[in-house]
Amino acid sequence: MVLEGREMDGIGNTMQKKAAELERLAEVLVTGEQLRLRLHEAKVIKDRRHHLRTYPNCFVAKELIDWLIEHKEASDRDTAIKIMQKLLDQSIIHHVCDEHREFKDMKLFYRFRKDDGTFPLDSEAKVFMRGQRIYEKLMNTENNLLQTREEENVSFERTLVASEFIDWLLQEGEMATREETEQLGRRLLEHGIIQHVTNKHHFVDGPLLFQFRMNFRRRRRLIELLHERGRSIPESHDSPFCLRKQNSDGGNTSFLSVSPTKEIKVAVGVRRSSMSSSCGSSGYYSSSPTLSSSPPVLCNPKSVLKRQVSPEELQTPGGPFIKKTFTIVGDAVGWGFVVRGSKPCHIQAVDPGGPAAAAGMKVCQFVVSVNGLNVLCQDYRTVSSLILNGPRTIVMEVMEEV
Repeated sequence: MVLEGREMDGIGNTMQKKAAELERLAEVLVTGEQLRLRLHEAKVIKDRRHHLRTYPNCFVAKELIDWLIEHKEASDRDTAIKIMQKLLDQSIIHHVCDEHREFKDMKLFYRFRKDDGTFPLDSEAKVFMRGQRIYEKLMNTENNLLQTREEENVSFERTLVASEFIDWLLQEGEMATREETEQLGRRLLEHGIIQHVTNKHHFVDGPLLFQFRMNFRRRRRLIELLHERGRSIPESHDSPFCLRKQNSDGGNTSFLSVSPTKEIKVAVGVRRSSMSSSCGSSGYYSSSPTLSSSPPVLCNPKSVLKRQVSPEELQTPGGPFIKKTFTIVGDAVGWGFVVRGSKPCHIQAVDPGGPAAAAGMKVCQFVVSVNGLNVLCQDYRTVSSLILNGPRTIVMEVMEEV
């Protein structure tokens, strides 16, 4: 049965309240997990000895604060302490002997609860983490579930047909029966993990279209934990910020794009292997910056370019452009930039803390080649596909106006 009218108004109000309650939980869980993986990779988390006793998988508070400042996750030690206190208050981390309920800038051992199996999983956290697992499984398996489809004569990208999604969940062994799987889908929707494409319907076993509304792979800035309200910087599902071929654990970082202080409400999409957009060649496709139940809206943020140039103009001898070559090694969460436009495409945004920025990439540069293949006459979808389907290390030639 499809619910409409007053029934959906009631559901919408309930979902809005639920989303507000779960937003902080969702962000803390994802942010904490991304930090944990980064610290393991950096060997900040390791087995340590004290008074002839070994404490496995722990970190030293003082050293961690140094690391946060060095990696620009905190501007000073006080801010770093507040960030880690937030994770401690949410039971993401704890003192190895549970003797300190405050995070102290000292040589004390702390540990992520996920590393010692003491993370408290209440019913809300279980639904969220299951949704994240399903999302990752969907992104990392070959399937045709996420496609551009039409509903009510409107085209939506990266959509799931409810009945096909249920078939896939059953095939993957997530649930035993269709009825149980439908209930799982309803829980995912009520927790803000998926939504109907126009936000008009609850999840039901049928032909209705749904999308993931949360980007699990966006790398969160730790400073966001201290923000009481939703982020003003939008998430981008279709950029190399959040995309990796396999075994990606993060998402795209918060980044300075067209207007970092202006909230942009846009449609939802999560397909890992696609960066296309129904907004056109210069369009932008992302998710709502919060887990609110506001309906999705498509929009075209203004291009960062002052003017569009042609491939011929870029290649004119003696012209006002210089060629630069970057070798960018993707980190645990991606490469850290957004490509937009067509013939030639350009760099629309660069994560200031990502690999691309470290290599010297800047906005407004025009993409000439990717891994030796000339792309001056290609659009951003083609360029994005080359990046996503290529190696972790990419070599890009760009033209920059002097």
